[in-house]
Amino acid sequence: MKRSRKLSGAGKVRRVRGRKLGAPTIADVAAYVGFAPMTVSRVINGETNVHPETRRAVEAAVAKLGYSPNLAARTLAGAEQVRIGMIYRNPSAAFLSEFLVGCLEQARLNHVQLVVEKCDTNQHEDEVVRQLLASGVHGIILPPPLCESKRIHAVISEAGAPAVAVASASPRAGFLAVRIDDHAAAVSMTRHILSLGHKRIGFIIGNPDQTASALRLAGYKSALAEADIPIENALIRQGLFTYRSGLKAAEQLLSLPKPPTAIFASNDDMGAATVAVAHRHRWDVPKDLTVCGFDDTEFSRSIWPELTTIRQPIADMSRSAMLLLLKQIKAHREGREEDTKHALLDFTLVRRDSDGPPRR
Repeated sequence: MKRSRKLSGAGKVRRVRGRKLGAPTIADVAAYVGFAPMTVSRVINGETNVHPETRRAVEAAVAKLGYSPNLAARTLAGAEQVRIGMIYRNPSAAFLSEFLVGCLEQARLNHVQLVVEKCDTNQHEDEVVRQLLASGVHGIILPPPLCESKRIHAVISEAGAPAVAVASASPRAGFLAVRIDDHAAAVSMTRHILSLGHKRIGFIIGNPDQTASALRLAGYKSALAEADIPIENALIRQGLFTYRSGLKAAEQLLSLPKPPTAIFASNDDMGAATVAVAHRHRWDVPKDLTVCGFDDTEFSRSIWPELTTIRQPIADMSRSAMLLLLKQIKAHREGREEDTKHALLDFTLVRRDSDGPPRR
């Protein structure tokens, strides 16, 4: 039986009756979705003080009704269309897909032209950034792992272009940043596994080049220390945030003379790989082995059993990144300093079917 919890909708959908013919208005969207016009306006204008469920409901109504802000009025006001670049190279297709969807949705709401460039492993990152800047973008979004690239940071700083690093645990000075508290999230998950009765908990580290990996490992260790459980290095294995690296790390853990009764993987790709290795060993998940992940990507919901995981609001993080960037660009055009530099979003522990008490 699935234990996934979903919040109920923020309000019932109401049909618009008697609306005048012509382009839909904010009032029409508000009436359709059942929120106040001011709430709809805050979503459309990209304000951050909106509940994620509310934002999604309004965005769905905007798409359903085909609402679009008055572009003619923006043109008369002399507003130049903003072009924002996004560079990606992520081993997790599930993470990247959710990130890109968030960017595209926010770009549509704010009438931003989004320019997406792939940076292959064998490419020089600085060259890709220079080409993107030369194309005339006003700012750049850097999802992981490129958010940690020193070469990219150097080029952007030299050009004086605004940029936002997403999911970097320690963003560099001068850069905007959007992230969650990776340490607290890992502590929360490890405490949950401990509460089920597990004492031997394996951990698969993420890519060592990404700062979030170190914080998640530190959170795991902190929770064990809090419970007076000694840290065993044999129960900690290196991964790279890829499915293949998760297979190797899980195999090492389950081949130990005394294997763990639970494994906490630093992302869902490696968590899914751990479940696959457990099945190959003819272990039942969760009766023989509890497996937990991190991110709550589609991958966590497309395997059996579905993964207990930490929900990192990936799409919301990409939306927030674009909004921070837009505010920075607007402030620059107006010759003023924008106060908001960083955004810290909430995480959620999502319990599904892959965890349980250890077999006695």
